[in-house]
Amino acid sequence: MQNELFSNDSSKDPKSAPLAYRIRPKQKADYIGFESLVKRYPFLELDIPRSMIIWGPPGCGKTTLVDILAGSDEVTVFRISAVLSGVPELKKNIELAQHEVTVNQKVAVIFIDEIHRFNKIQQDALLPHVESGHFVLIGATTENPKSSVNKALLSRVQLVELKAIEHQSILKILKSAMAKAGQEFTDSDLELMATYSNGDARKAVGNFETAVNLKRSESYSADVLVELIRGNSRSYDKNQDRHYDVISAFIKSMRGSDPDAAVLWLSVMLDGGEDPVFIARRLVIFASEDVGNADINAISIANSALNIVSNIGMPEARITLSQATLYLASTVKSNACYTAINEAMEYVKSRSTIEVPAHLKSHSKAGYKYPHDYDGAWVSQSYTVDDIPQFYKPKQIGSELKIAARLDSLWSKKGRS
Repeated sequence: MQNELFSNDSSKDPKSAPLAYRIRPKQKADYIGFESLVKRYPFLELDIPRSMIIWGPPGCGKTTLVDILAGSDEVTVFRISAVLSGVPELKKNIELAQHEVTVNQKVAVIFIDEIHRFNKIQQDALLPHVESGHFVLIGATTENPKSSVNKALLSRVQLVELKAIEHQSILKILKSAMAKAGQEFTDSDLELMATYSNGDARKAVGNFETAVNLKRSESYSADVLVELIRGNSRSYDKNQDRHYDVISAFIKSMRGSDPDAAVLWLSVMLDGGEDPVFIARRLVIFASEDVGNADINAISIANSALNIVSNIGMPEARITLSQATLYLASTVKSNACYTAINEAMEYVKSRSTIEVPAHLKSHSKAGYKYPHDYDGAWVSQSYTVDDIPQFYKPKQIGSELKIAARLDSLWSKKGRS
């Protein structure tokens, strides 16, 4: 028996609810891909669900799977949104679940959507109850629980991973929706809806519903449908894997001196609503890390872009970001500054306090040779107590060619190889 908030009775689904919600499968046999899931997770066949966390991308069927697993009359489900709920509401639902078990002799399931958004205190509050079996905990999340849920809770639950739905399975879902809605579309129409779903069943059925509404208004055509669904078909999440994957591709394209790929990934980020200031900050980092002194203009261009983007905003900021991106992607590259600071930091960490030579101390008057008093503003003297490794190794490219040549000349005078 489900509570009102989590009813599987389709007659209670509001007519205003999206079609994807109203036609979702209610039984294991109707859940596309359930057989293959059971092969990986045999406990899903149990009449009474076990405590688990289901994770996967949006629209892969997490909530629908919970509906089905907890659909028995012996089960009462209490639903919590981790986005909207705090500790008081969590405790209240735990009390209700315990009452359901002790008084009504039911199996209580607490379903927590987006469980990764619960903080450590909220997650810890679940531990003793899951441990004792007072209720069955089912969590759903779009993030890998191994990095977003604490280990103590993970050790008490099963993990179920769902993948983005394959294209052929999306087509099956659309054909099922077509049958339930009593609407006819061609195979090419369904292919179009599936293609623009990105493996998201909810989005695919949303595309289908858009097509149905166009037919009812007598304005349906494939071109009109594409125009309506294309803008919503591109997936981008500023806080999840897609965000990190795209910025990674952006940086690596610039590092690989491919300006066309770099501006493509820049466009993907801007289209997805990425913060342009975040992108500009990454350009500044890139200018030091991957270009460095090979092109001494790079850091100035990146920093100017950051200042401009911070002040003018979108959509004009896209032009400045494009200019900086294309310059940084096209120019010479050196990571010598990046490796130098990393090696120097490791050197410092591996030793006790490094002493300052007496002639370099702030109040010292004797022993220090002022370089500007000598030809070429250079004089041979030691700037460390001990000999140290060569941290900065300028590369034979761009402006670092001249830097390398000068340092080689100075080191030869000093007798350093």
